[in-house]
Amino acid sequence: MIGGPRRRMMARRRPVAAVAGAAVTTAAVVGTAGAVSHHQQQKYAQQDVAAQQQADTEAMQQQMAYQQAQIDQMQAQQAAPQPAAQPPAAPAPAAAPAGNDLTTQLNQLAQLHASGVLSDEEFSAAKQKVLAGG
Repeated sequence: MIGGPRRRMMARRRPVAAVAGAAVTTAAVVGTAGAVSHHQQQKYAQQDVAAQQQADTEAMQQQMAYQQAQIDQMQAQQAAPQPAAQPPAAPAPAAAPAGNDLTTQLNQLAQLHASGVLSDEEFSAAKQKVLAGG
């Protein structure tokens, strides 16, 4: 048999070579697909990061605007004139009888003390002065 075993060997090698070529082709396709997939994932991740940064920036700007509005409102309140705490006490009527005058003055002092216009010390001193006749 001329070339018999060699032909058999050649016949065996061809399918191996064809399978090896198909494997190389498949590996190249899979590798390319993996690289494309990886590239797309990176691209989408970068887009997500950019969108998150934009949202964070907008949220910070809104918070700063709200805080500035609060500061402006507080400054406006401080700049507004403050109302007087209590109007001054009216003088006692001059034509009142002596007993009624003393009671009226003590009542007025008690009202001023109760409303916080007079401290305890001021109230005591004014009461002593009224009771002393001065």
